[in-house]
Amino acid sequence: MHAVIDQPRPQPVPLPGLAHATWVGHDDGLSQLSLWRQTIAPGAATPPHSHDCDEVVLCLSGEGELLADGRSHRFGARSTLVLPRSGTHQILNTGTAPLEILGAFGGSPVATFGPDGGRLELPWRS
Repeated sequence: MHAVIDQPRPQPVPLPGLAHATWVGHDDGLSQLSLWRQTIAPGAATPPHSHDCDEVVLCLSGEGELLADGRSHRFGARSTLVLPRSGTHQILNTGTAPLEILGAFGGSPVATFGPDGGRLELPWRS
């Protein structure tokens, strides 16, 4: 199946300061790729989490900090975050403007886990 799909704007979700849009994934017929677009408000962050697949995050605008492997990595627009499978990470907006990111995942649907290994149920389709 081939398709051209509209790219919806991220909408607020029940995680403080986070807006999300799933651009493509399992519901679109894919089994090995998911694409998410997110906006993180100034001072907000994703919860610490990991996935059952590799993830690459492109920073489109804003400034942030990646917490991964016990280390802190600052980043900004035109940066690429490389997040191997099962590595716990957290993305924080450290700037004064929204942090705009695009996440590509090597699986669909994307299973997400908390630092304790328990499954996190996300408030959006993956």
